[in-house]
Amino acid sequence: MKRSLTLMIILGLVGAIQAGQPSAQDIVAKSDSVINAPKDQKAIMTMILIDKKGNRKRREAVFMQKGDDRRILRFTKPADQKGIAFLALPGDVQYLYMPAFHKVRRIASHIKNTKFAGTDFTYDDMSTSRLAENYNARLLQEDDQFWILKLVPKPGVKKDYGHLKLWVRKDNYYQVKIEFYDRAGNLWKVMERRQVVKIGKYWYAREMEMRDLKEEHATIMQSKDVQFDLGLSNKLFTRRYLRRAK
Repeated sequence: MKRSLTLMIILGLVGAIQAGQPSAQDIVAKSDSVINAPKDQKAIMTMILIDKKGNRKRREAVFMQKGDDRRILRFTKPADQKGIAFLALPGDVQYLYMPAFHKVRRIASHIKNTKFAGTDFTYDDMSTSRLAENYNARLLQEDDQFWILKLVPKPGVKKDYGHLKLWVRKDNYYQVKIEFYDRAGNLWKVMERRQVVKIGKYWYAREMEMRDLKEEHATIMQSKDVQFDLGLSNKLFTRRYLRRAK
């Protein structure tokens, strides 16, 4: 009788602890909402491309996002990249504008795993950040600072990655690191968000790096002049604007 009572007490305590702990899927969904919290945002991005010999190329771009499903990036420097632009829209629809050809073309699903304009970000990486929508999550481990989760593509979701490993800060639910593994289980790329600060009521990473371990190449994105909740029009996130914007 005493053993049964003790077991019931232990199970009750475990249940209480688990009830206070968010599920892995809830953690990812909450972290998505923190990344995409601003109604809209605009920033100047400096991209630094680093090859395996340490050679660096610099590019500058204007970046805008509205909600969690509209995003546009347009290069402004150097001259040979100026005007190249990428647009992501609801429904995982993506477009690329190449000023040399004066054409806007839709990015086909079978090439979304290719790199965008020589960076280490694929077209799929450049799409809006909604991991919980596309991946099932499982908690691997945690400490005082982070939840560390394994993310596997949901059935029917086509991804070039076999799985992801995600670090989420416990104090603010911000995604600070993602490891990307290929379908054979080998570590392929690592993305880190650094210089995480609170601007007004939003958490934001002033620097992000994507490292391709297979090609020994990296892309660092540094942002400045960050602005939130500007009331950006949907007209800015259209094929017409992609062609006409400066």
